[in-house]
Amino acid sequence: MESSAGSGEGHIRGVSTHGGRYVQYNVYGNLFEVSRKYVPPIRPVGRGAYGIVCAAMNSETREEVAIKKIGNAFDNRIDAKRTLREIKLLRHMDHENVIVLKDIIRPPKRENFNDVYIVYELMDTDLHQIIRSNQPLNDDHCRYFLYQLLRGLKYVHSANVLHRDLKPSNLLLNANCDLKIGDFGLARTTSETDFMTEYVVTRWYRAPELLLNCSEYTAAIDIWSVGCILGEIMTRQPLFPGRDYVHQLRLITELIGSPDDSSLGFLRSDNARRYVRQLPQYPRQQFAARFPNMSPGAIDLLEKMLVFDPNRRITGKFCIFILWLMT
Repeated sequence: MESSAGSGEGHIRGVSTHGGRYVQYNVYGNLFEVSRKYVPPIRPVGRGAYGIVCAAMNSETREEVAIKKIGNAFDNRIDAKRTLREIKLLRHMDHENVIVLKDIIRPPKRENFNDVYIVYELMDTDLHQIIRSNQPLNDDHCRYFLYQLLRGLKYVHSANVLHRDLKPSNLLLNANCDLKIGDFGLARTTSETDFMTEYVVTRWYRAPELLLNCSEYTAAIDIWSVGCILGEIMTRQPLFPGRDYVHQLRLITELIGSPDDSSLGFLRSDNARRYVRQLPQYPRQQFAARFPNMSPGAIDLLEKMLVFDPNRRITGKFCIFILWLMT
């Protein structure tokens, strides 16, 4: 038995499997097998290193959803832990600025459980796509995006969870400019004893304390990432597109200036402090000159987020307060 995943040119047909309980689709060479309640039209909406994301209709609720297939999810231990971590955390989260996990599609047979299918609410795009588009973005857009991001982050941090991978492509949007934080695969609770040791944060959005291998860090790492995102929204370019760790630190210090000794107290390692001191010295740039199209309020907030010492970096709660003053 076949079911059509669309009509007209380019439609994708599904084949019933496992006694009609599941339907298998071939989505541009990717086999996509979902339980029967998820019905056509099936259409690809994204892909990445993890696999492919397709939109489908939940026939029971009549809502469109996004289904992410993670192929061979257990071949790599780190990737498997990342998938499990996202599922465990999102199951307990309920906030309008955090992506909703709707369902986990059970495998047809436990002994052949290789692929994981996670069902999320469907969003239209992400902030990375918007920044790269020709869509005009004004101060109101920026303020609304940032307010929602900080609001969602305040909720996440209140649960003692650090996201650890905030970047434009992980901020999902719909046509109403509603924003939701997604991809919690690198997130960790602050109570986990080994949470400081793994790879975290895409380099361009990585705080100085992470670049310097600081063994202990706080929610301030997420605030630094938000500052990088704010600058990128306003300039339509990444603030610190470093090629490697050394280049990344150089780009940061070229903008915010080289730290003095009083800003290095968070570094417990003498070697790390010595390393920073021997780096080329740069004066702090005037943000108003560097970002001539940014409003004074946005510049003030950016300066408070992009602070080398995490202990002096503004907190999410005060970021929201400043945004409120800017309205």
